[in-house]
Amino acid sequence: MKNYDLITPEGTKDLLFGECIVRRNIENKLMGLFKSRGYSEMITPGLEFFDVFNLNSPYFPQENLYKLTDAKGRLLVMRPDSTMPIARVVATRLKDAVLPLKLCYDQTVYRTEPALKGRSDEIVQAGIELIGSELKIADLEVISTAVDSLKAMEMPFSLEIGHIGIFRELVSKLDVSDHFKEKIRRRIETKNFPALNDLLDSLGSSPVIDALKKLPALFGGEEVFEKAEELMSDENITRQLEELRDIYRDACEICGSDGEITVDLGLVNKTDYYTGLIIKGYLQGHGEEVISGGRYDKLISEFGYDVPAVGFAVNVNGIAKVIEKSGELPKIPAADVIVYAEKGCEAEAFKEAGKLRAQGLIVENALFDDLTSVREYAMERRIAKVVVVDGSREEE
Repeated sequence: MKNYDLITPEGTKDLLFGECIVRRNIENKLMGLFKSRGYSEMITPGLEFFDVFNLNSPYFPQENLYKLTDAKGRLLVMRPDSTMPIARVVATRLKDAVLPLKLCYDQTVYRTEPALKGRSDEIVQAGIELIGSELKIADLEVISTAVDSLKAMEMPFSLEIGHIGIFRELVSKLDVSDHFKEKIRRRIETKNFPALNDLLDSLGSSPVIDALKKLPALFGGEEVFEKAEELMSDENITRQLEELRDIYRDACEICGSDGEITVDLGLVNKTDYYTGLIIKGYLQGHGEEVISGGRYDKLISEFGYDVPAVGFAVNVNGIAKVIEKSGELPKIPAADVIVYAEKGCEAEAFKEAGKLRAQGLIVENALFDDLTSVREYAMERRIAKVVVVDGSREEE
């Protein structure tokens, strides 16, 4: 007896009927929004060479990748991320394109997180990448598009912004290993204050350590910047705080300042190709972010083309979960008409069904050999009309 022939792999699931409608509605809303802002869709392969994700900086640990080999024995991975393949395309096929490039996508990524229960290893992402501008207005473009993406879901939301440079500037002053820095980052990201304090206490006491301890608590509105400036006197950090304050004020003016946009200096995304602005978006009823992104000005240069970029991805699966928890799934649209063919009239029946579909109706061809079964089926499926084709006439 086979052990796995009736189930799906961990981290995956079958979607049925109403679940499919929910997902497609989300994708259509997002892609319609992106294209209305001038973004052009692109699709990258589901399979990529491992080398695309094994650059000078290892952004994705090998243990989180689904790996396989091709017919020539070369190592491949199932796409764990959309930004890096798009960076590859920009540095090759689009290297001579006029900047800025405004790209959008709607595709699936695959990555494993064995420690997370209830995880999704197969995640549909829709997102944008704005390539070729390092101006503040590009950051504001991405923030405003992210806010509109959340608003399109028609439920309470929040968008957090931060700056990865502040964390990096602080940990660069510590004489510890990269592994130890990653431990600090994880505790700040999860706002695990006791574990963070215990970890940093092992390093003694200094203004930098004090600032790192308080970093995850620096979230809120305008007051965050004043608190941060009191803690951090570093010139680079002061500059980064001013950049972020400037973006925050304009973002509130553009998108509304009623608490939907907040500052969080504890945003320290695991994917460390980010170089500046970081954004995360949340929907009420879902504990994890449904939008994640930021500025990544150095990533594309690793593919041989030095050009700045900023963007974000929407976790379509995450939004679908929120919608599915908040109410009943959408009902499958019933057919308007079912067409039954008497024996020998099958071709005529298909022609008649085609005419009705041309009128915008949902039409089924009956797959029964007697009219009684057709009428019972129509009643069960709530199909209002039965059309009978018998070669000489059509009757409803």
